[in-house]
Amino acid sequence: MNFSIIRYILGWILKIEGAFMLLPCLTALIYKEKQGFIYLAVAAVCVLLGQLMSFRKPQSNVFYLKEGCVATSLSWIFMSIFGCLPFVFTGEIPSFTDALFETISGFTTTGASILSEVEYLSHCSTLWRCFTHWIGGMGVLVFLLAIIPMSGGSHINLMRAESPGPSVGKIVPKIKYTARILYLIYIALTLLQFVLLLFGKMPVFEALNTAFATAGTGGFGIKNDSFTSFSPYLQWVTAIFMLLFGINFNVYYLILLGKFKKALFNEEVRWFFIMVIAAIGIITINIYETSGSFFKALTDATFQVSSLVSSTGFASANFDAWPAICRTVLVLIMFVGACAGSTGGGLKVSRFIIAAKSVLKECYSYIHPKSIRKIHLDGKEVGDETVRSVAVYVLTFLLIYALSMIAISFDGQSFTTNFTAIIACINNIGPGLDAVGPTCNFGFFSNFSKYVLMFDMIAGRLELFPLLILFHPGTWEGVFRKKVK
Repeated sequence: MNFSIIRYILGWILKIEGAFMLLPCLTALIYKEKQGFIYLAVAAVCVLLGQLMSFRKPQSNVFYLKEGCVATSLSWIFMSIFGCLPFVFTGEIPSFTDALFETISGFTTTGASILSEVEYLSHCSTLWRCFTHWIGGMGVLVFLLAIIPMSGGSHINLMRAESPGPSVGKIVPKIKYTARILYLIYIALTLLQFVLLLFGKMPVFEALNTAFATAGTGGFGIKNDSFTSFSPYLQWVTAIFMLLFGINFNVYYLILLGKFKKALFNEEVRWFFIMVIAAIGIITINIYETSGSFFKALTDATFQVSSLVSSTGFASANFDAWPAICRTVLVLIMFVGACAGSTGGGLKVSRFIIAAKSVLKECYSYIHPKSIRKIHLDGKEVGDETVRSVAVYVLTFLLIYALSMIAISFDGQSFTTNFTAIIACINNIGPGLDAVGPTCNFGFFSNFSKYVLMFDMIAGRLELFPLLILFHPGTWEGVFRKKVK
């Protein structure tokens, strides 16, 4: 294993995190908050430690998928540990476990919170809390690839380990330029939403935090009631952008190139919107009578469907009190999630398309045993290796889901609470139902259950296997043997 490149990457991650912490420092300066000194001190430690780790460049920049997965997983763990320290040292979240839960939930864009009164946080902590969504949305390693000079063609292994979806490729020949294009699109959409929120008379600080949380499809609210008290205009703007950030970013690149037909008729995007429109229609019909007006019902349905299918997790209504059919639809779209290559979570629409076509292919082979039929997605043939990886991913997902359910069941909560808490964390959604509903939080879980949920959040954000590889004996095979020699 190339430990020198892993050390070098971790060093750069800490330096980038330290630089990002200057934003809450600036916020504290503007609002004259003493908590800013804590953020400045932690930022200085991150930069110093990062410089020590990355001072010596690795002799070889070449690394394989194993190193990419290890570097990615350790980067997210290091980033979360150092990122939670300001919450602990300021005393705003005095428990290290709770602070780590909140920070991991932020970086993984989950949005599950242990806080019951978010409005009591200082301005700098509120901004850092929402900014972690923006950092984690596109991925800090993608950002790393976009800014630092790294050579070698194997760096797609970093992007492949961090980016969501069944497959990751380059949209331009060099991975560095691919990362830059993705981040430019990400920044442009964030700024556009920020401006539109300002048009709706949302204060600058609130608009900035909301844009950060929406772009990363995270969902940390800046008010105790999440989005309930905001105007319909602000809810519609945010709902639209939640959907936009749930679309594969390659589609936007195709639009920039003028390839509108190829972008608009993307099969995954088409099924994504069919699912969204169907869910909105079902929920609107079922909550119309209790909402008071069709527009209110349509607004609430659109907002909640957009929020949960994109794994953002904002709430404009207490959907836990909606009819059973509405809650069932919402749970189902929680499982599916957004498109591959977006900032959204979930199992991804493309995996469900491939799985459904695999079932149809199998049925067809029973009727016509001698036939040879291939699976296609967007007119391209899907290889057997991709189909196998989708099946393995789904099975692994279900296994982790079941084990996590058993683990947190010892807390004695209801089945609905446990069932939706796990899906909310492993699919990076945020709110669930019952005790973890939109008006509740995760603070009541035991420390053991919180660590299980933290594992699920990171595993879900990194598509399971990069984190699981850390626990595989084969990853570290020969490491200790060399030391003994």
